[in-house]
Amino acid sequence: MSEEKLLTVREVSVILGVSEKDVLDLAENGTIPGYKIGGLYLRFKKEQVDQYFKARHHLHPETIKDEPVGVKSRFKDFLYFNDFYIFSTILIVLLVYLVYRGL
Repeated sequence: MSEEKLLTVREVSVILGVSEKDVLDLAENGTIPGYKIGGLYLRFKKEQVDQYFKARHHLHPETIKDEPVGVKSRFKDFLYFNDFYIFSTILIVLLVYLVYRGL
């Protein structure tokens, strides 16, 4: 039995030439069918992504980006997907500082 490999959000963003947040938005509004594995991770079937890519390219060829995703977009994606961890780290460092300072 061969198992079909499902694509991650990052892989789909590279294929479509959009940010990871845009991929999540497309999945959320039903434009691209997405699948949650274990209720946590969003995955996509390659055939469905290719089908969307061809339809989008056919309807709007000027919207296709040939250049890679820029640093600004990657930074925004990083903050979008890691904001909880960044905030938690700052809070823990602040609490450890206050404990050692004696307040």
